Amino acid sequence: MITIEDFMHRLPNDVGGQASPAFARVEHALAPWEKRCHALADVLDYHKLISTEEKRRGVEGLGADVINRLSYYERWATAFAVLLFEKGILTPTELAEKMAEIEARWPDERVSSTGEPRP
Repeated sequence: MITIEDFMHRLPNDVGGQASPAFARVEHALAPWEKRCHALADVLDYHKLISTEEKRRGVEGLGADVINRLSYYERWATAFAVLLFEKGILTPTELAEKMAEIEARWPDERVSSTGEPRP
């Protein structure tokens, strides 16, 4: 059972020492977008724009509800966007415009984060 003290001092992904449900460990090939997200993390770190520690803080800052709804690399991408917004390197409008531009290039090939075609 989580106590108030635990809740007040633990971040959403700090689950050390807590009981967990059984889970299946499944190896899977990364989707192309996941590979690009990982490469983006390396580039952001190399250029000193977002450090590993900032990425961790960014993911934790999303909160438990968001963390639980997103996949591993969706968390990273979301955290990168928020951190770049905070630093004034990117604006939400710029990101939305770029996303629309890219989506317009392949209107018939839109896929979800899982690789499944979108309706």
